[in-house]
Amino acid sequence: MSGHDKLEENTGSEEGFSLGVLFRRYRTPLTAFATLLIFCLVGYAIMQLTDEVRYDDVVEALAETRLSSILLALFFTALSFLALVFYDLNAIDYIGKRLPFPHVALTAFSAYAVGNTAGFGALSGGAIRYRAYTRLGISPEDIGRIIAFVTLSFGLGLAAVAAIALLIIADEIAPLINVSSLWLRIIAAVILAILGSLMIVGREGRVIEIGSIALRLPDSRTWSRQFLVTAFDIAASASVLYVLLPQTAIGWPVFLAVYAIAVGLGVLSHVPAGLGVFETVIIASLGSAVNIDAVLGSLVLYRLIYHVLPLLIAILAVSATELRRFVDHPAASSVRRVGGRLMPQLLSALALLLGVMLIFSSVTPTPDQNLEFLSNYLPLPIVEGAHFLSSLLGLALVVAARGLGQRLDGAWWVAVFSAVAALTLSLLKAIALVEAAFLAFLVFGLFVSRRLFTRHASLLNQAMTASWLMAIAVIIVGAVVILLFVYRDVEYSNELWWQFEFAAEAPRGLRAVLGITIISSAIAIFSLLRPAAFKPEPADEEAVRRAVEIVEKQESADANLVRMGDKSIMFSEKGDAFIMYGRQGRSWIALFDPIGDHHAVQELVWRFVEAARAAGCRAVFYQISPALLSYCADAGLRAFKLGELAVADLRTFEMKGGKWANLRQTASRAQRDGLEFAVVEPADVPAIMDDLANVSRAWLEHHNAKEKGFSLGAFDPDYVASQPVGVLKKDGNIVAFANILVTSAKQEGTIDLMRFSPDAPKGSMDFLFVQIMEYLRAQGFAHFNLGMAPLSGMSKREVAPVWDRIGGTVFEHGERFYNFKGLRAFKSKFHPHWQPRYLAVSGGGNPMIALMDATLLIGGGLKGVVRK
Repeated sequence: MSGHDKLEENTGSEEGFSLGVLFRRYRTPLTAFATLLIFCLVGYAIMQLTDEVRYDDVVEALAETRLSSILLALFFTALSFLALVFYDLNAIDYIGKRLPFPHVALTAFSAYAVGNTAGFGALSGGAIRYRAYTRLGISPEDIGRIIAFVTLSFGLGLAAVAAIALLIIADEIAPLINVSSLWLRIIAAVILAILGSLMIVGREGRVIEIGSIALRLPDSRTWSRQFLVTAFDIAASASVLYVLLPQTAIGWPVFLAVYAIAVGLGVLSHVPAGLGVFETVIIASLGSAVNIDAVLGSLVLYRLIYHVLPLLIAILAVSATELRRFVDHPAASSVRRVGGRLMPQLLSALALLLGVMLIFSSVTPTPDQNLEFLSNYLPLPIVEGAHFLSSLLGLALVVAARGLGQRLDGAWWVAVFSAVAALTLSLLKAIALVEAAFLAFLVFGLFVSRRLFTRHASLLNQAMTASWLMAIAVIIVGAVVILLFVYRDVEYSNELWWQFEFAAEAPRGLRAVLGITIISSAIAIFSLLRPAAFKPEPADEEAVRRAVEIVEKQESADANLVRMGDKSIMFSEKGDAFIMYGRQGRSWIALFDPIGDHHAVQELVWRFVEAARAAGCRAVFYQISPALLSYCADAGLRAFKLGELAVADLRTFEMKGGKWANLRQTASRAQRDGLEFAVVEPADVPAIMDDLANVSRAWLEHHNAKEKGFSLGAFDPDYVASQPVGVLKKDGNIVAFANILVTSAKQEGTIDLMRFSPDAPKGSMDFLFVQIMEYLRAQGFAHFNLGMAPLSGMSKREVAPVWDRIGGTVFEHGERFYNFKGLRAFKSKFHPHWQPRYLAVSGGGNPMIALMDATLLIGGGLKGVVRK
């Protein structure tokens, strides 16, 4: 047993520690399993609560719903979604930004339409906001604050509304849930007291700290305004279901409290869209006052009107912007660009919804008159086959939904084929006109937005995550619960599997459930038993040569780091752009933005993310510019502020004026000390290579350091000789040097290696920088890249994200480990412009792990990092 294994064995001996480690390591699959378990318990509870209810009664109750009730439900749905738009408007105002109302309205409406349908509103709706708002110039930090604002405001508002309702009408609610009205009032009072304390403590924007999280609560004006919006939203959405219920003695205030509790428990359950959990609470609360069959019918209509209809409207609105005749006006064209970011997510949610519809319809009976009509024109095998295949096509749509969200062309083809085939089969199996209409709508949306699905990737190569596997499992469990509910009066026997008759509905449902269970299990096994990750190899000489040719024609001087040959290279399909990257642990880390033709950027980002995922790793982009954030958002990556890049404008660089006084004095002192500056062209560098090697070796020994890599160059003769070298000489001997990275575009110059011998005069570093900048200016270069200051420029606002607050704290107090403040102070001498740089991580990965992997990759492993 190795020492590392022994260490793990010893540290794992403490039960609490080992359980904590296991939970952190397997948190995602454990959460998915817990959610599935909750849903199974909910399904059992529904079966018990509806023991006396029959499927035919529910269908009859649906048919008896009045048109006036449906129209009122549509009206209240419109009011609720209008209020939801103001969530985003208030959040954007809260962070001090301004955006055009049409863009915010379309984004917010789409985010809530998807969040209500797919569930996990903070994630699914948050992803839509990230994609849309990055296009509108909002930073990742501010988008995170918007998502946090709308999520917290809804949660706190929901708690406040429920508590106020409980406090006022506890006597009416108590009999419904068999809890003492006194206890209900005590619970409500405690909730209101906590919320009131938060308002008092956080008044005027004060900060409260909960553990390691610091949060600035909204000021009183913002809090009051948002509470009114939330209360109005909850009241309107509750009214949607209330008007669909049959006449009952339960008043609207009582129902509002029940509804708020049901929504809250549905959100907390983590079950997609609160499916089953919400219904269970409503049935359990109202079952004694309203016929359960009528409640079930109303819940079905509520889901259709409040969840499905807004999604269809959002897709229709975005589809309209895709039609050329609607985009002549500049404002419409702007909305169209935002809509292009939203459409894949909307179609993904709709495909998921219709996939579930097809699966659930396969376990529900066909109306008798429809079956009788089919029996007169179609043979039984066609009806049986159409019924069975439509359930499998539903599963195909569920799987394709994930690929649609990622804009895969393969997913688009699978979704189109599945929808068209299912549309045809829906008519053959049951003359299901509503089902066929929904599928036709999906096909319309897919064809209108065809141009958005350009990512070439095989749908079969997409590993299903634990969350998606859990969602599929929830769908199958739901289908089983519906099957048991619909055919609860049919006694089970093995002969049911082999009954093939027009009137034999239960056997058809059994076979459909078996089919989707087998196929979904195969998908899960395939995803879980994917090939082990492979390690990408560094690029060969030919690949480096091709990359250097691209580097020479573009503007980024840092791209010359590809000359080191220590990184892997991924070229675009046309070979006119590339990504250089390395692997550390389970992270594939791309350095900088893609290099080369701008039109290839989107393709390269996507290919890199997919390649990392196929290898079982996370994709990481290190030191990327704001220009790449929207592409990373499209690929499902989250961005985190990494620091700031210092860029000096050489066109205005002149050592005159008071602000340059210190550097002028340093340069004058260096010249008095006998320092001489010269630039050695690449052809002449080999002649001084031994002298440069001696300086480099002395510098490493003096600093007790080793060569770095990845984002920093190492002293390699071929690398050093590939570009000009600036040298400082004293008494004819080289005492300092820096290799100068340039391209033929002459837009930017920078330096990589900068080494000094221990006897170099004080101030040599400043003098070398100044001389190189003056040399580049004389050569016609526009900018000088002084490199990045890590953790610089992190938000210091009280509402800053946790990542920024941690980074800011390390920047202020981490001098023991790294000279963060000193490095920024040195670069500030040259009065640069500061440009933000980001770390982007895929799959919701932990940014700290990704950053640590990048640090180890740069330092050459743990030993290299320890040795600086």
